[in-house]
Amino acid sequence: MARVIVVCGLPGSGKTTLASALAAQLPAAFLRVDAIETPLMLAGIDVGPLGYQVVQEVAASNLALGIQVVVDLVDPLPETRRLWRELAARTSSTLVVLECVVPEVAEHRRRVEARRPDLAGQVVPSWDEVRGRDYVPWDEVRDGHRTMVDMTDTAAAVILARSRLSLGG
Repeated sequence: MARVIVVCGLPGSGKTTLASALAAQLPAAFLRVDAIETPLMLAGIDVGPLGYQVVQEVAASNLALGIQVVVDLVDPLPETRRLWRELAARTSSTLVVLECVVPEVAEHRRRVEARRPDLAGQVVPSWDEVRGRDYVPWDEVRDGHRTMVDMTDTAAAVILARSRLSLGG
């Protein structure tokens, strides 16, 4: 059975670092919403929910082939979180959600402020934009189960995530 592995959290929390490491180790398709939204925005398209919808359909195509997917995105709202549960049900896949956090505010801020774009034309958010964005705290009754991954120590975080996915340390 294929898996949908959603790696989510606020910008600067280490999502892309964790998601890309897991995708390489599984192997799995690596679906990064930034890689879809950035060129659309550069083309003058108001992305809205489109980026998430495109990633979901690309994920469904891979899952139909039996290829598991690692999805890298903020996933800030109950509505966006519901999409992944629906996708898993529609494709008879297992859903695993890993929410990246950096508990110490000063460290999270340092990471956000030090972050540089890694995609052509990408604009990364400022600390004020990260702090001011809509991000509804997770509620397991409403949003389903997720494993919180403290990204303060990246190596330890990858080990935790691998163990959650039963890949060993």
